[in-house]
Amino acid sequence: MIRNEVIWITGASSGIGKALALMLAKSGNKVIASGRNSQRLEQLQREHPNILTLAFDVTDKERLSEVGDALRAMAPSLDRVILNAGDCEYFEVSQPDWQSIERMMQVNLVGVVNSISLCLPLLKQAKSPHLIAVGSQAILAPFPRAEGYGASKAALSYLVRSLRIDLHQYGIDVTEVLPGFVDTPLTARNDFPMPFLLSAQQAATQIVSRVSKRPLRVILPRRLQLMLIVANVFPRFWLWLNTRSKKPRCSVEQSKRSKHA
Repeated sequence: MIRNEVIWITGASSGIGKALALMLAKSGNKVIASGRNSQRLEQLQREHPNILTLAFDVTDKERLSEVGDALRAMAPSLDRVILNAGDCEYFEVSQPDWQSIERMMQVNLVGVVNSISLCLPLLKQAKSPHLIAVGSQAILAPFPRAEGYGASKAALSYLVRSLRIDLHQYGIDVTEVLPGFVDTPLTARNDFPMPFLLSAQQAATQIVSRVSKRPLRVILPRRLQLMLIVANVFPRFWLWLNTRSKKPRCSVEQSKRSKHA
């Protein structure tokens, strides 16, 4: 169990982050909950006295210095940090919004980098620090319409695994968490089946239980992981599975050539 620690959680105003904040606060930890929605954070703070709040947008570089000062005032050292803030936009190749890929990179990669820049000095002050980054099982196999989301989470994965090597000299353990589909306000917008869907509470329970042992990686649920392993072993089957209901579309030039043939 994780007890009597000072823990900072980003993306804590809803979903997995909120469930983690409440669970860890109830276990006797001091939790600093961050997110963009200050009203939701205030409501969260009222739910347990061990929760403090620090509202900010992880992509807002202009406020980083101010947020860093506020974080240090709340906690001169951090035992654990859970970097959970993230977003998801789906890419429509028929009407491509190329800027959506940049937005995903800003939130899911650069936002995490900004957060690490704030918490790293405070982790170094702890006796047994632990950095935890929440990614996605989307990095294990390509999903349709997930070009921006998947690429940003894949970049995050590399960042985390590389940091694990460089932070070892400071005694900082680094864990990468790869959840599958979790029932949150973010996934409520999904218009497709979500196999092995977990509730936010189920996901938080598994995460807390498993990260307490400080593994290199936590993947949940394992059933989805097995499915995606098969997808990598048989990539053509995965391609067929995701395209079997879609007819190939001709490009404009192909259409012109066929008309003049």
